Amino acid sequence: MHDIRLIRDDPEGFDAALARRGAEPQSANLLALDERRRAAATKAQELLSRRNEASKAIGAAMGQGDKDKAEALKAEVAQIKADLPALEDEERALAGELNDLLASLPNLPADDVPQGGGEEENVEVTRWGDQRNFAFTPQEHADIGPALGMDFETGAALSGARFTFLRGQMARLQRAIAQFMLDLQTGERGYTECAPPLLVKDEAMFGTGQLPKFAEDLFRTTDDRWLIPTAEVSLTNAVRESIVEDLSAPMRMTALTPCFRSEAGAAGKDTRGYIRQHQFDKVELVCVCRPEDWEAEHEHMVRSAEMVLEALELPYRKMLLCTGDMGFGAKKTYDLEVWLPGQGAYREISSVSWCGDFQARRMNARYRPEPKGKPAFVHTLNGSGLAVGRTLVAVLENYQQEDGSVTVPEALKPWMGGIEKLEPAA
Repeated sequence: MHDIRLIRDDPEGFDAALARRGAEPQSANLLALDERRRAAATKAQELLSRRNEASKAIGAAMGQGDKDKAEALKAEVAQIKADLPALEDEERALAGELNDLLASLPNLPADDVPQGGGEEENVEVTRWGDQRNFAFTPQEHADIGPALGMDFETGAALSGARFTFLRGQMARLQRAIAQFMLDLQTGERGYTECAPPLLVKDEAMFGTGQLPKFAEDLFRTTDDRWLIPTAEVSLTNAVRESIVEDLSAPMRMTALTPCFRSEAGAAGKDTRGYIRQHQFDKVELVCVCRPEDWEAEHEHMVRSAEMVLEALELPYRKMLLCTGDMGFGAKKTYDLEVWLPGQGAYREISSVSWCGDFQARRMNARYRPEPKGKPAFVHTLNGSGLAVGRTLVAVLENYQQEDGSVTVPEALKPWMGGIEKLEPAA
């Protein structure tokens, strides 16, 4: 959500920032609505003041025996009472229209975000790890996975396309990956483990920016709750409608949850394999901090995700997203893309974003810069630490052997109960 006061102060700058995201100028519409809303509010306040003055004057006129004046004042008060509801309704309607328009607009990009229309214009920042030289032609996970317990047919039979049934050693490997990630983030990176609800109300989805714009990408229950598309929703909204009294230390939270996405906006993409599922597990990282701490926290969160990939010895590259490829609520985003030798390509495995106070305004989440001082909006950040299913895919493709087996990475062995290699079914 944007601050209308900042738009009043610099409408040209606001439109220029929107243009960087490919959006049409909106300051004229916003300021026109804002002016009408303020005019209605001013008129309503003036009528209230006059009603109070006239009500007091009635008693004075009666005391002076001026019955005609008292009757005239009573008539004026009655007219104000009749006129006031319409003005108040007009103000509410205009405020709602203004807020709806503000809520529909994406966050403004940070100054150092590169201009671009799509992922082809993202900028590579760093690259880590050596791509393995295979003595054979590496296969995609969708080809080697079924013999190891990645059952696409049963998943589809039970639930339809984009669902998978994991069995035995494959299910154990996915659980090991998730536990390893969660333990790293809580034990080494300072994140507090949380177990949040998977079903949330409209207000929570609105707070982090999924509603109203992306409703088609979500799953809704019959009692008007939403299945979370990421634990970012539950974790970030933990501070909604609240004032954090002491935010001298950033509030870092993490959770391992199932995530649910209809993928309506990704029709036709990654229909084969385990990359893009309607249901998947993810370790999410969320930070709530003071405005002055965002940059250090952004780097900390990116590094937290990188450490997972490095511990698993999975080659990756770090990308700074351009204006046309960032998410709706982001001001600046780094993506981590893992190397998948079966596909011969880098694929996104983590997206780490700084949202500024964009989500905080939607949630009314604030903190006190000073004890007993005036509250200010927090800044929020979120990222994957990592997507569990995509990490499983990366492990399968990078650790595959010529006989169809997959070696378990050293970092995961403590969680594998003695299993050191996934063996294909006979």
